[in-house]
Amino acid sequence: MMISVREGASTDRVVRDVTDLLREQRGIRAGEDDDFSVLYTKEIANALSSTTEILTLLLGEVAAVSLLVGGIGIMNIMMVSVTERTREIGIRMSIGALPGEVLLQFLVEAFALSVIGGLVGLVLAFGGSFALARAMGMPFIFDPQINLVAFAFSALVGVVFGYAPARRAAQLDPIEALRFE
Repeated sequence: MMISVREGASTDRVVRDVTDLLREQRGIRAGEDDDFSVLYTKEIANALSSTTEILTLLLGEVAAVSLLVGGIGIMNIMMVSVTERTREIGIRMSIGALPGEVLLQFLVEAFALSVIGGLVGLVLAFGGSFALARAMGMPFIFDPQINLVAFAFSALVGVVFGYAPARRAAQLDPIEALRFE
């Protein structure tokens, strides 16, 4: 059985009245447990809202861990790149390249890596979200602002985690770098 009540009435009073009426109709005596439950839209909305907040928080934490892991991956790739190109860095610095130029070169490479990763991530997320929305029969809503923020974060991760390898490359001694094999 479903009873619908309009908004505006005192919710507590309506719930109490409905409960009393159902107890009377079902012959439930004082002290006995109800064999029914009374829910109202506000209660359901509050439950859904708290569930949504928890899921959003968990998703944010998963995204933060993913960014950290991706950043560490970029840093490792850049460290290997600096190590493999030590001799090249030494040659550049010995013919006049400034440490700031070497730093900028490696920061741009780290930035490019993360931007490519961000674009691939956006394409996969777009495709997956579109397919999932279609499969569930829900409308697909594209929010450019959120996608722009996600892309900016991926680029920022590349710069932040690429700084240490770029700094290491910029601080190489040209003579030692030329001897490196």
